[in-house]
Amino acid sequence: MPLRRLILTFQEFAANESAGGRLLFGCAVAALLWSNSPWSRGYDTLFSHRAHFWINDVFMSLFFLLVGLEIKRELLMGELASPKQAALPVLAALGGVIVPALLYAAFNGSGPGAPGWGIPMATDIAFVIGAMALLGSRVPLGLKIFLTALAIADDIAAVVVIAIFYTRSLDVTALLIATSVLAMLIAACAMSVRHIPVFAALGLILWFAVLQSGVHATIAGVVLAMTIPLALLPRMERALHPWVSFGIMPLFALANAGVAFAGAFRESQPVSLGVLCGLLFGKPIGILLASWLAVSLRMAVLPAGVTWHHIHGAGWLGGIGFTMSLFIAGLAFGGGPMLTAAKAGILVGSAMAGVIGLLLLRRADVRTAA
Repeated sequence: MPLRRLILTFQEFAANESAGGRLLFGCAVAALLWSNSPWSRGYDTLFSHRAHFWINDVFMSLFFLLVGLEIKRELLMGELASPKQAALPVLAALGGVIVPALLYAAFNGSGPGAPGWGIPMATDIAFVIGAMALLGSRVPLGLKIFLTALAIADDIAAVVVIAIFYTRSLDVTALLIATSVLAMLIAACAMSVRHIPVFAALGLILWFAVLQSGVHATIAGVVLAMTIPLALLPRMERALHPWVSFGIMPLFALANAGVAFAGAFRESQPVSLGVLCGLLFGKPIGILLASWLAVSLRMAVLPAGVTWHHIHGAGWLGGIGFTMSLFIAGLAFGGGPMLTAAKAGILVGSAMAGVIGLLLLRRADVRTAA
């Protein structure tokens, strides 16, 4: 019964992510068309600096809260709960983080584009699940769970990178306040407090303190999630999921995916090439190589029904960066030609990686059937 309940929970989660992924894709396309149309000035006016603050710092904190809840669930009772289950997706994610960053650095070294090394590290879980949904039952359940766990492990790495490497000068007083609020949240969890308004109120204070501290405000969402009691976790996930998947993420895509392609690859070419190659080649190479090493060294085993052809295709799907990649690009460059170049690399690299991954998984299904 526990296994059956876990599978049903995953299938419900995947169905929501798939629908959200399709809406995310539609908003990304709309942003691209709008920003390359005669009405592009209206796009720039609408998504001004103030609008970006509300979307990227305020609303995306709820996205990171949901990410944190998903991470906690996976660590406590999901694919990352036991070392044996977690070994393959965690090691694959590690390979898919290191190789893209190194490839990006090969193009940018210590030049002006160097801060963007974190951009091609991320995998977009909504887009990946949406892409797998196009193949339906031809994708084994074990592969879907593997890729979902990989994307969540990827998110853990991205959160750590944002917190450590994309932080401005620190305000010690604000950090002390944030630490005090965190202590209160941990105490509330330890005392088995079951009232969501208590965590919401303390979470708001935590968010403001983190915002003032110089650490990016969205990190408060992940920190808050780690203090939520297990009894409240499913309820909060269910409450947040529709708002994040069908509201916040599509709005983020609409506000951040707009890039005028005319000259985007000519300006700051090392940045666009570093991001594109990191996602398109670094991700599949890193994921496949790390998976092969983990299995060869008997640190992990392939999931039931999953072949190396499936892992190969999954590695390319891992190159769909988008949401987290766009987010890190904004932190790395703020604005200007390098941000434009990074966005172009993200969009082209993610699209190409997704198409290749789908084609490979389609062929893998045919080979497995044969």
